[in-house]
Amino acid sequence: MDDDERSHLAARQPCRGPGSRIHRPEAAAAYEQARLRYELAEAIRARREELGWSQRQLAERAGMTQPGVARFEAGGTTPTLPLLERLASALGLTLTISLAPAGRKSA
Repeated sequence: MDDDERSHLAARQPCRGPGSRIHRPEAAAAYEQARLRYELAEAIRARREELGWSQRQLAERAGMTQPGVARFEAGGTTPTLPLLERLASALGLTLTISLAPAGRKSA
């Protein structure tokens, strides 16, 4: 590997030092929001599949469109509380929200 290849490879490696994006508060907040969206989406998708329902069936029961369910399950939207309540109700679940001290991840 020559010097040009090494510098190109090094430029593609993510920087994790003090000045990197992951250490910036706004990046950390965006990462946390994405994590929460993913966990919510995964829980809804898993329950839908457990019931043997298609996205269209869930959409009909929750008063949504199939593309809306697909976006939600892909983690592409930040859901509102009313939307989470409709999805939970359609899936026979109860929406429970908890607050925990900072530094602890939600369950």
